[in-house]
Amino acid sequence: MTGRSIALFVAAALAEIGGAYLVWIGIKEHKGALVVALGIVALGLYGVVAAMQPSNEFGRVLAAYGGVFIIGSMLWGIAFDGFRPDHADLIGATLCLVGVGVIMYAR
Repeated sequence: MTGRSIALFVAAALAEIGGAYLVWIGIKEHKGALVVALGIVALGLYGVVAAMQPSNEFGRVLAAYGGVFIIGSMLWGIAFDGFRPDHADLIGATLCLVGVGVIMYAR
């Protein structure tokens, strides 16, 4: 069950961060309404994927997902936006990932 949950967190992060990125570049880089619309669809898909988590506690899942979002956003920035995390970023991201593990899997 933990493996499925982690895979869903990764899929949710790809949908949400990818969708937000499409909206961002659609507006900021004038890529057009189609790119923005694709971003909106991806953001909706994020909600569907998040709802597939085995846990029934919305607050717990979304709180834990916040940590996954932080890690995913940094990785997305590295891959697509030239972001280079410093030591404080890496320490903070590690703390968030530990928090996800405690919130979701410590029981």
